[in-house]
Amino acid sequence: MSPANNFIVLNIREYLENEELGEGKLAQLLSEFSCPLNPDVELFLKQQSIEFVKKHQAVTYLVLSSEDAVLLGYFSITIKPLVVNAEPFGNTVKRKLARFSEINKSEQTYNLAAYLIAQFGKNFNDNAIGRITGEELLEAAIKQTQKLQYQIGGMVAFVEAEDKEKLLSFYSRYGFKRFAAREAAPDTDKSHGLIQLLKMI
Repeated sequence: MSPANNFIVLNIREYLENEELGEGKLAQLLSEFSCPLNPDVELFLKQQSIEFVKKHQAVTYLVLSSEDAVLLGYFSITIKPLVVNAEPFGNTVKRKLARFSEINKSEQTYNLAAYLIAQFGKNFNDNAIGRITGEELLEAAIKQTQKLQYQIGGMVAFVEAEDKEKLLSFYSRYGFKRFAAREAAPDTDKSHGLIQLLKMI
């Protein structure tokens, strides 16, 4: 558990591994999360985050108010393989990438493992709305990746965002740089494009 401004960042494992708290109380807390702007973000937290932790697919961190423990938002982090095209980056970033990646010289790409901030959302429940900004939530997620970096290494965090100018500008203000695009759920009726952006941490 770690404080960030007036917030507490809590790994949901701390609920699952605590006999007094447990999965039931965690599920009750997650039920208080509402994100009408992005139903997928709400669905993941309520229906998938616990199983993802149990299967070691991703870890979800809850951001709680340090005053009254209201759930203000959350983010999930996992480690994913990544192929980065070197072209958009300057020589300094290329040199850093080369330190811990496998270089494909013919295609000018770097193959590496990176921290994916996989899910990210504020709580729009009446008790939580307006109590944390998107900037504060992203800062908490970046700080958490830096703590993981201190423990196990790595230098890259990345996000995948819809191709919306406001959203891409939000991430670019925090040093995330676009490097690729991919199609999400390509074989379903929910198929949509995602922009991939990375940041050196």
